Amino acid sequence: MQTIQTVLGEIRTEELGFCHSHEHLFLAEGTPSRLNPDLLIDDFDKTKEELLHFKSLGGSAIIDAQPVGSGRMGDLLEKVSRETGIHVIASTGFHKSIFYEPSHWLFHKDEQQLADLFVSELEEGMFVGADQAMPQQRIHARAGLIKTAIDEDIPGPTAVKLLNAAADASMRTGIPVMCHTETHRQGVVVAEHFLKSGLQPEKIVVCHLDRSLHDYSVHEHLGQCGVFLEYDTIGRFKYHDDEQEAKLVLQMLEWGFEELILLGLDTTRARLKSYGGSIGLDHMINSFLPLLKERGVSQEAIDRMMIHNPAQAFSRRIV
Repeated sequence: MQTIQTVLGEIRTEELGFCHSHEHLFLAEGTPSRLNPDLLIDDFDKTKEELLHFKSLGGSAIIDAQPVGSGRMGDLLEKVSRETGIHVIASTGFHKSIFYEPSHWLFHKDEQQLADLFVSELEEGMFVGADQAMPQQRIHARAGLIKTAIDEDIPGPTAVKLLNAAADASMRTGIPVMCHTETHRQGVVVAEHFLKSGLQPEKIVVCHLDRSLHDYSVHEHLGQCGVFLEYDTIGRFKYHDDEQEAKLVLQMLEWGFEELILLGLDTTRARLKSYGGSIGLDHMINSFLPLLKERGVSQEAIDRMMIHNPAQAFSRRIV
């Protein structure tokens, strides 16, 4: 039986329900927020308010994509899940290098140490207070996803070390890997790296692929590789409007990749209504999914992207 590891424990895949596949519910003050004030999401009551509204519209689950050592607030993820009834899947792993000071422990552990740390967060519990100091204090709630990132077209030695550690942790635990990309072509680089490392395509999620929409052939190629394709630039109008996003989704459905598409909003403080932001977690349900329906997408296909695909993509698979 496949299961999904939430901050409150394992659930059956059929229990996950309507799921946003990439969000940020909490972000502590630190290096990310100093670079961008929108990367500070630290008010428990406001996040809880946002999630309760999401739940009232039929939302059931959220993937929180902030990893250890980079502003993740695992204790609050556990608390808000318990108080709202929303399934929250937390992330271990790492983010793009700009979110860490050069002296950060992430860069100074070797590949095996990193893999062991990721595995421990998946099997024993998440660390808290590890943004600057070495991970020491652990809570009971476990991560259920390995977040990774690539921010260069040709990964250097440090990036390769980190990616290899994530792949090792995934193969040891059966937990999937998600990768942040800056361009959709970097998605090809990271997908090929993980596949060559021995990961099966169904354990790989490539996110932010829809930031650039000018070359559909890259999306087609990744679909043919069999990895999960995460489109999470919905409502991010500095990149493009939702009409252009809908055209991409329609094309991918036409090409037969319905079982690989995941959708999310990649929220920040500036995009959560409870924090005074622009769209809120309700944008998917109230705006984008109705737009897809207007363009002819069936309810069955929407359920596939919002319920069935996340249940498969984020399940624990032991080979």
